[in-house]
Amino acid sequence: MLTKNTQINRDQLEMITLDQLVPANHLVRKMETAIDFSFIYSLVQEMYSTERGRPSIDPVVLIKMAFIQYTFGIRS
Repeated sequence: MLTKNTQINRDQLEMITLDQLVPANHLVRKMETAIDFSFIYSLVQEMYSTERGRPSIDPVVLIKMAFIQYTFGIRS
């Protein structure tokens, strides 16, 4: 049986930020305040070209992603 939804809710909009999704006492927030990842820039500086190629993804973001995957047992 084909059921059609006659209610149209396309005019509803909700704005959500990442800060609203992550609780204040979450482990990720504690890691962010405890670990300074800025040392990564000096380690990878020579691996990135300023003259050629596309703009890169921030290397700190890449390291944080891998760190979170490892911490929470998330497989790629």
